[in-house]
Amino acid sequence: MSTEEEGERPSLRAEQVAQTRAALVAAGRRLFGAQGFAATSVEELAREARVTTGALYHHFPTKAALFEAVFIQAHGELLAAAEAASADASEPIELLSLGFESFLDAVVHPDIQRILITDAPAVLGLARFTELDERFAFPVLVLALRAAREAGQLRVGEPETLARLLLGTLTRAAMLIAGSPTPAATRDEVAATIRGILRALASEER
Repeated sequence: MSTEEEGERPSLRAEQVAQTRAALVAAGRRLFGAQGFAATSVEELAREARVTTGALYHHFPTKAALFEAVFIQAHGELLAAAEAASADASEPIELLSLGFESFLDAVVHPDIQRILITDAPAVLGLARFTELDERFAFPVLVLALRAAREAGQLRVGEPETLARLLLGTLTRAAMLIAGSPTPAATRDEVAATIRGILRALASEER
């Protein structure tokens, strides 16, 4: 076997592994989002991804492990959408408001509700759910709060503490939206309330 062939084989295997994993996560995203974690079987997931159940278990030891990968992917997409929505903000407070409202827009959708709000705390456990939630959103939110404080727009003593409180508020807001018979109207009410909270924290010098 040539050196070139030896170099190609690991690369091909790595690509196949990545493709199979991506197919499983995509299958999980569709099925968990459509029918929920409990109603989705391992056999359904494997069939949707067009792999064997053995292949599924090779990549993810449990159905919950696959769900966690789906949660992480969905959470990352929401964070990217929030950053894009707030990219043109002219000031830090507007950046925060637009980012929060982008998240609220997402949780109006039933599939996102099921994955991020309804199932995640139960499937992952509250500690792991909180850890993953903060892992991605917390650093970004702290930076935004520090920028607002340094610009003299927010009266914030400890950005880290406020960031965790705001993340908790967003999680509770998402639960309200998910449980509402009129999600869009509840989303608007929640968005207005969060804007009010930010205005209350605004520096009097603005």
